[in-house]
Amino acid sequence: METPLLDLPSNNLFLTFNISSFSHTYPSRLIIPSLCCPNNPTTSRRRFCADTTPPPILEDTDTVLDSGPERIQNRRRVVRLAWEKLVRWSRSLRFKTKTDVLERTNKVAVLGGGSFGTAMAAHIAGRKPQLEVNMLLRDPQVCQSINDSHYNSKYFPKHELPINVIATTDAKAALLGADFCFHAVPVQFSSSFLESIADHVDPHLPFISLSKGLELNSLRMMSQIIPQALSNPRQPFVALSGPSFASELMNKLPTAMVVASKDKKLANAAQQLLASSYLRISTSSDVTGVEIAGALKNVLAIAAGIVEGMNLGNNSMAALVAQGCSEIRWLATKMGAKPTTITGLSGTGDIMLTCFVNLSRNRTVGVRLGSGENLDDILSSMNQVAEGVSTAGAVIALAQKYNVKMPVLTAVARIIDNELTPQKAVLELMGLPQVTLSSLVELIIGKFMTLI
Repeated sequence: METPLLDLPSNNLFLTFNISSFSHTYPSRLIIPSLCCPNNPTTSRRRFCADTTPPPILEDTDTVLDSGPERIQNRRRVVRLAWEKLVRWSRSLRFKTKTDVLERTNKVAVLGGGSFGTAMAAHIAGRKPQLEVNMLLRDPQVCQSINDSHYNSKYFPKHELPINVIATTDAKAALLGADFCFHAVPVQFSSSFLESIADHVDPHLPFISLSKGLELNSLRMMSQIIPQALSNPRQPFVALSGPSFASELMNKLPTAMVVASKDKKLANAAQQLLASSYLRISTSSDVTGVEIAGALKNVLAIAAGIVEGMNLGNNSMAALVAQGCSEIRWLATKMGAKPTTITGLSGTGDIMLTCFVNLSRNRTVGVRLGSGENLDDILSSMNQVAEGVSTAGAVIALAQKYNVKMPVLTAVARIIDNELTPQKAVLELMGLPQVTLSSLVELIIGKFMTLI
């Protein structure tokens, strides 16, 4: 029987192929480092037999892939060596980047007592028992619940908070002596709220923003709202974003997020303050990319929910989210964001979580809209803010400002404004011209833009 030939590209770091003889050990696909055929130049596509014995695959080992059990044993050794190398690198990097940020931090303020503000307060408090975490709330009953029984009766009635979490309605008491301030107030209310407490904010106090969205009238992001509302253009600022549900953070499930700041030292400090055994924190200097992705993904989540509510199927869901990701990238890059940010954890990662998981507030709004419910009834029945509803209008204004065509996100804004039904939106989107992907941006006709 002829041995099957495999046609592999020469420019890949890893080559992937299927070998039936390994099915008892590797049931699906087998990935090994690039293999060379001595008779063929590396610039061409290489063809070789599945049973060909390759040369050594690691510089630090003289092992070759032999046939039978020895080949399996050697392959396992390769995997083990690669893993041990990764672990050594990780330990070395942690040692080099270790700082005393947590040790030097004695007090943290959290503005807002919603689900994510509460989850972050609990997380920070759990990092250091001696750390004082002050939550500034507006509801005296929730304050009393947190201080007396250590529960947020409104958002997390079944999750006990650390005893070093203290709630207050007094801005001066919450902010006095704070080393960091976490801002968890909804975007649309942030400016007026910050102006009311500005007198109690130290000009050097770092603000870590948990809020995602755009201010409807001004189109401002939180990196612009906070310094302007506090009348301090140099107020230290960090944006915290990424795929994260408050309930899973409260349950200490593995989570990864991004802190973004133009100040590299401040980003590193926030990373060291937040990172734990179940929360992985990466740093970025692309504040615009992180904030825009975090804001626009909420609008796209409403669209994904509408598709679900209308029972349009998985094909349409995948197509819509893919188109929405492109629209977010188009606008974000026009605003100066890095494409890698949009395709990374705080972009695509957050989009995937928000669009595909039922815990998403914005997706829930979309599901109910797609099922035929009225928006006012939906919002009045929710005890949390769905930022995508307010952000949708701001997105369209930004699209006009930067001359970017965004049919999916535009449709969401029109549906929210009750100027377009979900059914009509589907017909409009499916009626867009059939074009090549390379020219899609240029050739989306102005017909749909008349809906703006």
